[in-house]
Amino acid sequence: MVKSSSRIGVFIAGMLVAVLVLVLLMVVGVLPVKTEKTTPQTSAAAAAAGELTPLQVYQQEGAGVVEVLASFGATSSGSPSAASSPSGQGLGTGFLVSSDGYILTNDHVITSNGQVADAVEVVFKGPAGSKADGTPVAATIVGGDEANDVALLKIDPAQAPVVHPLSLGDSTKVQVGEPVVAIGSPMGLSFSVSSGIVSATDRTLRSPTGAVIPGGIQTDAAINTGNSGGPLIDSSGKVIGINTMIASHSGGSQGLGFAVPINTAVTIMDQMKTGAAAGYAYLGVSGQTLSADLATALGVSVSQGVLVADVAVGSPAAKAGIIGGSRQIVIQGQTYMTGGDVIEAIDGKAVTSADGLVAVVSQHKPGDTITLTVVRGGQTKQAQATLTERQSGA
Repeated sequence: MVKSSSRIGVFIAGMLVAVLVLVLLMVVGVLPVKTEKTTPQTSAAAAAAGELTPLQVYQQEGAGVVEVLASFGATSSGSPSAASSPSGQGLGTGFLVSSDGYILTNDHVITSNGQVADAVEVVFKGPAGSKADGTPVAATIVGGDEANDVALLKIDPAQAPVVHPLSLGDSTKVQVGEPVVAIGSPMGLSFSVSSGIVSATDRTLRSPTGAVIPGGIQTDAAINTGNSGGPLIDSSGKVIGINTMIASHSGGSQGLGFAVPINTAVTIMDQMKTGAAAGYAYLGVSGQTLSADLATALGVSVSQGVLVADVAVGSPAAKAGIIGGSRQIVIQGQTYMTGGDVIEAIDGKAVTSADGLVAVVSQHKPGDTITLTVVRGGQTKQAQATLTERQSGA
């Protein structure tokens, strides 16, 4: 028993000596000491990596966002996504895009039931606590495009408390899942910020006039009445869209907000600055979406595309030899025109719906020539059509 205890004591003493020797060697530098330093990524580090937090986006870009107050006399705003007051004053949002005072917003913010506002004022956030904070600045309407729901305003920059143009991004590079921030005046609460992600791209939107707006951006950032015309900003601080509408059963935000792509807005803005009227491409067909189930029911050989119901006389489609439907078939209460062409693709890109057809055509300019892939009597044909100025239809 005594021998056993003595051995344990010797063992412990030996271990202590070994530990002391190792510590001494590390202190004098004979043995290297490996250290790892882990630094959590801060907001500043995220900004250095090119990504801004919603707080940083608001702090850096909020000064360039404005409330838009449009006066309609005794008429109140009829737009579902622009707020209005009993006095006939529409309320929306806009944002400065140049140092010489140009401001982008939605057309439906400065119009009501086809009537252009009698007067428009914008309110800048201004430097915090300054006397200029909240002071209205008179704006003139440079132009409005109902079909794409874009309007351009102009102010005297000398009248603004601060001149901070927002940087414009490239909406063709927007990716689903990337973070975004919306700044606006929802429900009349000025300079509010909400954040979320891009939920989807290439959505087909409808302007208040019913015209198709292609390339729409869907976001779950809260968009409400009064946000119309405000910027949708990515994590680099660049505007990728103009918030324009919501999809809602209740009239409030349900995570389905939509924005006009900024590239579309820029094209329209450039035309308005020069005084040129916006030109829209026209093909001259009306049609119905063809699905696989519908194709089977109609006995059509192609599973998707657009049934050409009618071709306008003298239109580009008519000159290209496109044929409209010749007989009606009713399926589950819906009337379809059959016997005509089915448009499968334009310039090699598949067309899967009637809205998609309109969207593709609207991305062209009058004078452009497109190649239509059509199916007629079970055979695929190619036809070229030179687009003209759009009056109505596709």
